[in-house]
Amino acid sequence: MKIFWNPIQLAHDPRFFLVRGQVRPNFEVPARAESLLAACQTMGLTIELPPAIDESALTAVHDAGYIDFLRTGYEEWAKLADAGPEIVANSHPTPDILASGGRMPNHIIGRTGWYTADAACPIGPQTWPASLAAAQGAIAAAREVAAGRHAYALARPPGHHAYRARAGGHCYLNNAAIAAQHLRALGANRVAVLDIDSHHGNGTQGIFWDRADVFFASVHGDPDRYYPWYTGRADERGAGEGEGFNLNLPLAIGTGDDGWLAAVRAGVDTIAGFGADALVVSLGFDASVDEPLNALSVTADGFARAGEAVGSLCLPTAIVQEGGYAVGVLGTLLERFLTGFSAR
Repeated sequence: MKIFWNPIQLAHDPRFFLVRGQVRPNFEVPARAESLLAACQTMGLTIELPPAIDESALTAVHDAGYIDFLRTGYEEWAKLADAGPEIVANSHPTPDILASGGRMPNHIIGRTGWYTADAACPIGPQTWPASLAAAQGAIAAAREVAAGRHAYALARPPGHHAYRARAGGHCYLNNAAIAAQHLRALGANRVAVLDIDSHHGNGTQGIFWDRADVFFASVHGDPDRYYPWYTGRADERGAGEGEGFNLNLPLAIGTGDDGWLAAVRAGVDTIAGFGADALVVSLGFDASVDEPLNALSVTADGFARAGEAVGSLCLPTAIVQEGGYAVGVLGTLLERFLTGFSAR
């Protein structure tokens, strides 16, 4: 299994993070990737620099104006009088604003509110290069899958909360969605995305909401008590041609190995019935019992068994890294998951 990684991904170092009305240090730190990378090296896996990509691979998933905002926004922000060190919105367009004629302004402050969902996606001077590199890794992994092989994209920053034209939850480009769309472009008739991060993959759901060619399944904490709050309930099944091709498996806060694995297996079984040609896994480790903002209580053994369940599909698989913020255990959890996955 090839590992795709670019050291520029370490340069993104977000600071701002708002938790229950308090500004705290951001959990999405470069050390996360260093821990995961060390595990890949310990396992003797081949680590490669992903090649450059054509921007059309991004705009196949994301709005072109949004891409331009990510690429150029920081330079414009830095010219503001008394600008903070990172782009953070202080106003967002609400549904009633949009319903009564609201539209995106030209000013960087207004554009920031338009293109971001929350205060958990600060944009610094290296956010765009790191995000682009993470997406390049996801595309490189997709190309491996198109050739019938497995691959792991050590994607940082993560991506599954990013919508077509909106960042959120530490995410800027939706790496898993980009990989799935690229697999379609490379000839896969049907692609499945299985998201086992503890937070609902709201961005991925939104991108494929009305499509029948990409099946999305997410196992996550109860959104009535957990980010992203507004999506992730079991009755969200897609719309139009995509109706029935979206599966949410929300779990009670505190759910441990048995309940979590039962949901993962339910997702795996549904994907098997979908008849996918290829699989993308949004692999988050924030379901771990060791997480700093713990909602689920999954052990290292649970992640190993999840890897076995995913591997049982016997599909060429692109594993794309999402969350997981307990830096000290991330390497162990990755090793256990990949070992379980490779055992099948």
